[in-house]
Amino acid sequence: MAILGVTEIKMKTLITVLLAICLGGLGVAAGAPTLAGTWIFKADKSKGVGMMSAVAITAAITQTGPLLKVHETTVSQGKQQTHDNTYDTGGDPKANESPMGDASSTVSHWESDKLVTTWTAPGAVAGTSVVRTETRSLSADGKTMTVEWSRDGKTGMVMVFDRQ
Repeated sequence: MAILGVTEIKMKTLITVLLAICLGGLGVAAGAPTLAGTWIFKADKSKGVGMMSAVAITAAITQTGPLLKVHETTVSQGKQQTHDNTYDTGGDPKANESPMGDASSTVSHWESDKLVTTWTAPGAVAGTSVVRTETRSLSADGKTMTVEWSRDGKTGMVMVFDRQ
């Protein structure tokens, strides 16, 4: 029976740890779906959208590495507006603007096949903040994207988009 030296044991341990990190990282990347594409808001499939049911929304999403960019075009009462946000799926904070125009800090990460983003914005009372969670997921066939908004753990709105 061969007896390994301390240096050999450290090297084998280091290689094992590096392999585990690399393979673990591949698993996360492989499980992350691509949200890239053009998506059309479907109010009839959505829940809790209120007056937004009368708004036409098209979301054009590009996904390059950890960056996901969402360009939304909305048409309401004949008026068109655009809105852009960038998400870093690697967890780095990004400055974004909420749909209501509030300056927000967003932090995104993948939880299995769902993109979870925490939005933090200044609250109405000085020194407070409002924290909301946005969760994006795809249907099994990749033709439907669901965006769930929650606050304090309670789902407030579920927006459904169909791939164009």
